[in-house]
Amino acid sequence: MIEIIIAAVSIIVGSVGGYFWRKNTAQANANSIEAVAENRLIEAKNKEKDLLLKAKEQAIKIIDDAKKEEEVRRKDIEKMRTRIEDRESMFDKKISEFDSRKTKLEEKVKEIQEIKVRVDEVKEKAQKQLEIVSRYSKEEAKEKLIEQVEQESKEDLLHHTLKLDKKTREEVEEKAKSLVIGAMQRTACNHAAETTGTMFQLPSEEMKGRIIGKEGRNIKTIEKMTGCELIIDETPEMLIISSFSPIRRRVCQLTLERLITDGRIQPAKIEEYIDNAKKELAIDLRKTGEETLHKMGIIGIDPKLVSIVGRLKYRTSYGQNVLNHCTEVGYLSALLAEEVGMDPAKAKKAGFFHDIGKAIDHETQGSHTEIGHTILKKFNVDDDTAEVALTHHDTNPPLLLTKLCMAADAISASRVGARRDTFEQYVARLEELESTAKDFPGVDKVYAIQAGREVRIFVNPKDIDDYQSYTLAKDIARKIESELQYPGEIKVNVIRENRTIEYAR
Repeated sequence: MIEIIIAAVSIIVGSVGGYFWRKNTAQANANSIEAVAENRLIEAKNKEKDLLLKAKEQAIKIIDDAKKEEEVRRKDIEKMRTRIEDRESMFDKKISEFDSRKTKLEEKVKEIQEIKVRVDEVKEKAQKQLEIVSRYSKEEAKEKLIEQVEQESKEDLLHHTLKLDKKTREEVEEKAKSLVIGAMQRTACNHAAETTGTMFQLPSEEMKGRIIGKEGRNIKTIEKMTGCELIIDETPEMLIISSFSPIRRRVCQLTLERLITDGRIQPAKIEEYIDNAKKELAIDLRKTGEETLHKMGIIGIDPKLVSIVGRLKYRTSYGQNVLNHCTEVGYLSALLAEEVGMDPAKAKKAGFFHDIGKAIDHETQGSHTEIGHTILKKFNVDDDTAEVALTHHDTNPPLLLTKLCMAADAISASRVGARRDTFEQYVARLEELESTAKDFPGVDKVYAIQAGREVRIFVNPKDIDDYQSYTLAKDIARKIESELQYPGEIKVNVIRENRTIEYAR
């Protein structure tokens, strides 16, 4: 029991002692924090004073700098004001000088005007005296003088004009001949003269009867399915395949070759071989188109357009094979383009495709230029090539490339033996040429000679003088160029003959 009491007393005494010990410790710590805070407050006040002093010093320095800068600007402004005042005084002086000069000039102008009036009066008096002496008025004398000068200078002017024109023409013709002949020498194509009929050789005379068949059924089947007409006359071992379409004539020719080789000539076999001939011809057209385009160096063409190119092999124009013609125009266009500084590849392509419309113009409505333009646009050929196909027969095409291809086209068409006219076309062309020249006043007689290469014009010497005959030749040539279509060139020869006849009795 005593031990318990002692333990309890010990606990109480320890608790009381710990309480006072903690209290003293806390009081000591509190005194220490207050001291630190007071020290920091003192330090902050001291720093604040230092900052205020530095700020005042900085402000004083800025104010001093501003005053100095203001003084410098004030001096600059004063200098500028002085210069402006000097300039104003100088301008005032100049203005006064100008006013003085103006006054002097005005006085001189008045003097000149007075002198001019006196000169006019003197001229008028002199003119009146001249009119009295010469018995001509001013207008009459002027007309007389002009007439005299015109008569004296007319012949000299004509000779000078003819000399200049001849010199210019010779230089232009020399340059043109050099370009054209150079291009022609570097290219040449064969010209095949085909007509609307194809001669077909038979192995024997007996084959004619077999082709005709019983009651003509074989020949009727052939003509119906090919669209051609078979002309069997008395020519030995020969018949004629007649059609305006070279494609149809070729199909008929292949069919006859296969039938003669087979020996069984009957309607069933005829139909079979006609179908085979059409397939074989389609392959031949595509192969021809591919070979031609490869030879021309033209790539990236649609396969359908390649077959259309192949059809030109069986198309002729005035007896000239169109595929050979297009190939030649392509080569000539490229050569001429090199001479004048244009793109040869582009010119070759445009020249080759210029007559592509002739491949199907028998089957499609419209001119071959419109058809060609439509074909090329359909197969996404470049716009310039399509434009050449559309405008290569126009009088004044917009593209320079078209004019170059037109020159190449004329060179190809005007080759000796390249084309030929029928008798009716020949006569119509000559009559049209003569009637074109007869429309001009003063023309007496007109003759187209040398197969239309020259037109000879006789004029009335009373109505046309030498100078007018020279002008007339030019006008007729321009009208022929604008209204007629012809290969090569036409010589316009104006003849003025003056005969004086008198009889001695």
